[in-house]
Amino acid sequence: MTTIPPKAPPSAATQPHANDHAQATSDNASPKETYRQFCAQERSLPLFSRDWWLDAAAGRDGWDVALVKKGSEMLAAMPYVVRSRYGMKIVTQPALTPILGPWLRPTGGRQAARLSNDKDVMQALIDQLPRFAHFAQTWHPSVTNWQPFFWNGFRQTTYYTFVLPELTDIDKLWAGFEGKTRRAITKAQKQHQLQVRSDVPLDLLLDLNRKTFARQGLPPPYPDDFVRRLDAACRERGCSRVFCAIDPDGAAHAACYIVWDEHSAYGLISGTDPAYRGSEANSLCVWESLLHAARVTRQYNFSGSMIEPFEGYLRGFGGNHVPYFHVSKTPSRLLTMRQGLLSLTGKN
Repeated sequence: MTTIPPKAPPSAATQPHANDHAQATSDNASPKETYRQFCAQERSLPLFSRDWWLDAAAGRDGWDVALVKKGSEMLAAMPYVVRSRYGMKIVTQPALTPILGPWLRPTGGRQAARLSNDKDVMQALIDQLPRFAHFAQTWHPSVTNWQPFFWNGFRQTTYYTFVLPELTDIDKLWAGFEGKTRRAITKAQKQHQLQVRSDVPLDLLLDLNRKTFARQGLPPPYPDDFVRRLDAACRERGCSRVFCAIDPDGAAHAACYIVWDEHSAYGLISGTDPAYRGSEANSLCVWESLLHAARVTRQYNFSGSMIEPFEGYLRGFGGNHVPYFHVSKTPSRLLTMRQGLLSLTGKN
């Protein structure tokens, strides 16, 4: 943890210098304990950066955090997960955690002052990262300056998500959908008489999600117990819900799962039974999840996808096309060679 001391009254003998910001001192509490206290107070932290989420997703000892303080005020925080792969240390983020990365306290004021602050606190965060063979994190869309990471050898790829920034006017929301999306929802309701229920077991969602991956010849990238652990942590805090479309015969056609904090809901998991793909049940589930999100938070983030057909599907819900950063660095020559080979074979 880097602590930037409060400013002392300037004197002729002690004029402030840029390097003063790099001075590090240590508090008695560990950075993680300090961060846990901070999470209990700071509501602007995204859901996925909060200590309880990281405990559930990575285990209490599976993550750590870099902090920058000025006096008692937190200026920046950057939680991360450390894993071992091929005997090398990987700094990354957990599964089903679409965004992580740095949180910076807004400073306001002139752009030059904000950029100067970004440079100082981001450099302090970078300096605290453990030595790693590979770093990869996807950041919250609100973090729009990654230049200090560039100066330290990191690379950036721009991803895109769709965000509905305002959920209060449901009629306006519906009118913003593409016609094909409105027709799909209406078809699921009227032609197939699907009803969306949330009082279904999580295993029903997991089964539908497994069928979706199986149709692509893939296993789900997370075990069922991992999802159950995340869901238990969310249900304890009342910030998750399943939406499952069921026909009059009791057959489950599709389901989706969202989580939320004070600022946004996030679509996290979905699944469709291939036998019922024509019923448009998934669109109906998303619509019902939007209606629920409108009652508990302010916006809806579809959690992005760079897969072309899926982008076309999400676009139909009328959200803003929002960029966000995937930031990486690979000091390991062995991993760099592996990534190059995978790229040549189209597997990267």
